[in-house]
Amino acid sequence: MSHKAGFVSIVGKPNAGKSTLMNSLVGEKMSIITPKAQTTRHRIIGIVNDVDYQIVFSDTPGVIKPNYSLQESMMNFVQGSLIDADIILFVTDINEKYDENDVIERLQKTTSPVAVLINKIDKSSEEDVMAKIEFWKEKLNPHAIFAISALLDHGVNGIMEYIKENLPEHAPYYEKDELTDKSMRFFVSEMIREKVFKLYDKEIPYSTEVIVTSYKEEAKITRIAAEIIVERDSQKNIIIGKAGAMIKKVGTYARQDMEEFIGRKVFLELFVKVIPDWRSKKNYLKSFGYDD
Repeated sequence: MSHKAGFVSIVGKPNAGKSTLMNSLVGEKMSIITPKAQTTRHRIIGIVNDVDYQIVFSDTPGVIKPNYSLQESMMNFVQGSLIDADIILFVTDINEKYDENDVIERLQKTTSPVAVLINKIDKSSEEDVMAKIEFWKEKLNPHAIFAISALLDHGVNGIMEYIKENLPEHAPYYEKDELTDKSMRFFVSEMIREKVFKLYDKEIPYSTEVIVTSYKEEAKITRIAAEIIVERDSQKNIIIGKAGAMIKKVGTYARQDMEEFIGRKVFLELFVKVIPDWRSKKNYLKSFGYDD
């Protein structure tokens, strides 16, 4: 029997529900999810394997007009995923009131089949759903349209069937027991960053980066040390909190996630480091894994 394999890229505006969808399709928590926009910064790959197929999903940063070097790098990840894609899943929030031309322009330049996924229909009426379907038929004339709720797992099985039908015949791109191309260090740093997004307000999460400086597996425990990078001393004080209360909270919640993900006890140490204006400095972005 022939084997199918291909790359499926998930694209859309910030906060459309791309990461929730990715986790639902892969069946594992690969991407961090928060109510804040622009949480995903990297292209995160999640691999679904079966005897006769392999689907390589890419969760990508939300499409925006970049204002500084970090955002330019994020948009390069989006562009790379579109170039590689055998199938593109364009996730759009049914309640989206903003202009989506940034995404549409990119999609119109691709030759890969595009499926429009109208997400968050659990917060809408049937009439609104039908109106959106007609809108996207006219606007983009996609290969397929799905009305879904990624959060409630509604309609996700239909997307999987569509992908399997449209995957090209190809040998597997990765070993069949692989789940991602990212390291354990990457997922650990993302778990810490997720807690920063959830626990702090305003610009603080966007000014932070997390670097795992040490990852040691011992007989009964995994010892991890990480730095939370910020741009100003005032942000460092906010991250640490009064008498270290906030950073302790970040560490506690992140460690719980890590222990569940790794399946063993974790000892986590967190430090805060100030690197002024790191988001606009190419050398730091490269060392943090944003530029090739």
